[in-house]
Amino acid sequence: MESARIIATVARIVRDVGIAEEIAQDALVSALEQWPRSGVPDRPGAWLTAAAKHRAVDLVRRRETYARKLAEVGRTLSEESYDPEPSGPGDIDDDVLRLVFTACHPVLSADARAALTLRLVGGLRTDEIARAFLVPEATVAARITRAKRSLAKAGVEFEVPYGAERAARLGSVLEVVYLIFNEGYAATAGDDLLRPALCEDALRLARVLAGLMPEEGEVHGLAALLELQASRFATRTGPDGQPVLLADQNRSRWNRLLIRRGFAALERAGDGRSYGPYALQAAVAACHARAVTYEETDWRTIAALYGRLAAVAPSPVVELNRAVAVSMADGPEAGLVLVDALADGTALAGYHLLPSVRGDLLARLGRTAEARAEFERAASLTRNARERELLLGRARAAGSQ
Repeated sequence: MESARIIATVARIVRDVGIAEEIAQDALVSALEQWPRSGVPDRPGAWLTAAAKHRAVDLVRRRETYARKLAEVGRTLSEESYDPEPSGPGDIDDDVLRLVFTACHPVLSADARAALTLRLVGGLRTDEIARAFLVPEATVAARITRAKRSLAKAGVEFEVPYGAERAARLGSVLEVVYLIFNEGYAATAGDDLLRPALCEDALRLARVLAGLMPEEGEVHGLAALLELQASRFATRTGPDGQPVLLADQNRSRWNRLLIRRGFAALERAGDGRSYGPYALQAAVAACHARAVTYEETDWRTIAALYGRLAAVAPSPVVELNRAVAVSMADGPEAGLVLVDALADGTALAGYHLLPSVRGDLLARLGRTAEARAEFERAASLTRNARERELLLGRARAAGSQ
């Protein structure tokens, strides 16, 4: 919960995100050693941050190579306090957001930027990041290691980018915020479907970005998407923590304030004809938000929006979502044709939602034995306990028909 803020604070002192992460981990180890004896402090986050800053200051003082930086920060560095740097016009005041922009330095590849930021800022494990990118875990681990080395070798500092440099990093920053939110919205593994803290952090970062870059349509598109998705948060699980499908959610409990914020952000995203990938996804979410009931959903418009999204940001996951929308607009047989085409490829071979969607379409077509097999296969692929229970329940239901 606190790791991103600790890393961001320390990175401002040591000017190296790799070293900052190591120091943050040392502080967490100290807490594990001391808290069982002394008790958990009233403000554990402040304790961890102070411990990490003490270690950072000691490191800076010990290393002659940091002598120049010590002279620059001078009296502002102390073991008792650390005053934030003064802000200038257009400056990024949020330390965590500074960390995001630093990790998204153009010296790194796009994949490495996203993986490193998800690790440092989102606190995601390598397996969770691998699921977000649909790549092997070993690939993600290698990307993160290489990214840290590349930043250190290039001497990249913890700084605020401006002008064209900031714009160059924006795409990766938006992608990272989006993926962090997604991991909170549907957790990769564990006993809970949702990780609310990740969604809250991502939404906060999206709002800060929208305030910093009011002329960037895709920044507002991302903010709109996250506001609208977050509006359903309270209805995504039942009292027992079990997932609740979109068709079964109580729409009267959707957060109307977040929906209004999402609509307003979508308007600021620009002309609908020029929407980018995030604004297009927000437009899909807006279709759901406008429908008073599930039956009133404008699936034909949603299918068309996914078609546009596939043209500007091709992805097998986008095609899977389009197949669902097509099945609702034109019938399950039409959707199954698209899903079967995806199943013939390898990109979604380990993605549990592919057999889950196929099972749903087969059940709607009355092919219950095949549907049951698909739901069971989907359950075997997911590592989230709640999703697994839901899928096994659907398999049992299909088998009883």
